Amino acid sequence: MASIDTLTLPLDQTSADQLAASGLEYARVDADGDSYRPFQRAVVRGFLAGEPTDDESENARLTLRTRRLTAVYDRGGVEPEVPVGTVDSWATELTTSPGRQTGMWAISAVAVAPTHRRRGIARAMLGGELRTAADAGFALAGLTVTEATIYGRWGFSPATWASDVEIDTGRARWTGPVGPGRLDFVPRDAIAGRIAAVHERVRRQRPGAVPGWDGRWRGVAGTAPGDKEGDKVRAVAYRDTAGVERGIVVYTIADRNDFTTHELDVRALFADSSEAYASLWRFVLEHDLVAKVTARLQDPVPPVQWMVADRRAVTATLTDHQWLRVLDVPGALASRSYSAPLSVVIRVTDPLGFADGAWNVRIDDEGEAVVEPVSAADTVDVEMTVNALGSLLLGGVRVTELATAGLASGQPRVLSAIDRTFAPVMTPLLDIWY
Repeated sequence: MASIDTLTLPLDQTSADQLAASGLEYARVDADGDSYRPFQRAVVRGFLAGEPTDDESENARLTLRTRRLTAVYDRGGVEPEVPVGTVDSWATELTTSPGRQTGMWAISAVAVAPTHRRRGIARAMLGGELRTAADAGFALAGLTVTEATIYGRWGFSPATWASDVEIDTGRARWTGPVGPGRLDFVPRDAIAGRIAAVHERVRRQRPGAVPGWDGRWRGVAGTAPGDKEGDKVRAVAYRDTAGVERGIVVYTIADRNDFTTHELDVRALFADSSEAYASLWRFVLEHDLVAKVTARLQDPVPPVQWMVADRRAVTATLTDHQWLRVLDVPGALASRSYSAPLSVVIRVTDPLGFADGAWNVRIDDEGEAVVEPVSAADTVDVEMTVNALGSLLLGGVRVTELATAGLASGQPRVLSAIDRTFAPVMTPLLDIWY
């Protein structure tokens, strides 16, 4: 599915009709046309950012010309060319099990002008995205969210969590492994390419991960226009004893008046081996003149906590990060491998209709799933909302927990069996924003 050219897919007619009834226009935006800059202006307004410079706009265009940009216009406004609603989407891959990926409809840049709230714009835009994705054969849609109260009404629910980490280096004496390889600084103009190479290996093994893209890596590397700290960005790579680059850390250091209490901020730390992970963390924690290290989008329970003498020197603040929306139950459940066999009938309730129904889920001894629809009259073992299924899919949450919250129901022995089957080999993690 990730190979589908989303630019060729038609505009959703249902959304177009809904918006037209309110006097609004639903339209595609050509990133190489005159409508691109006004579209970008609406996006940065929506996310409370400053107006982009020409260089920043052109840098963003390199990514957005491959994306499906859709806008809502109020042609009676003072700026009729500036959208009052925006959304950006594309086909990508989601890793569902180590070494296993499935197509996903990624959604970003969802913004509605504060002057046009409560006019059905978000409902039409997101409904249009989901209908277009489902019609194109995608079993899943996904997004990262700035507000946790918005997307549940469209069937999205948290599926991966991440931690923001803060470490007091004065208490964090290193007790972890010492890698046998070597560390080297990376030339600034090579950082983006080196990040991309390591991350591409990492993301294929980590449930919840998606591919990065050139614009994302230029931003991390500090080479994108407008980065006020770009000239402070440094990167160090770890190579194993065979000379293979296994990891990279990209960081900046903030000056403090006391030269022994600088703060090191990790922009990215990707490693495809345990020794690379440990070596890079040891490097930043033992960096001269640094009193505090911060890092975002780390594991829910960061392994570095087990690599220092005082684990309470590491503060990990957990938050939901990636939200998934199941559009096709058989396709979504068959996209991953499982930890134990299972035979169960699941009833999924979906007010929008995409995933609504009862499903016979059979998982064999090899961890492969076959999912078939069954009659509503058949005996159902478990009932859950489509939101709950999205959270459960990668194994980042237990169905017994969802049942406690009233989002699923079933006999305790059946729920426990589902938990055993859905238990992931690795904790799901999304390590970038999209």
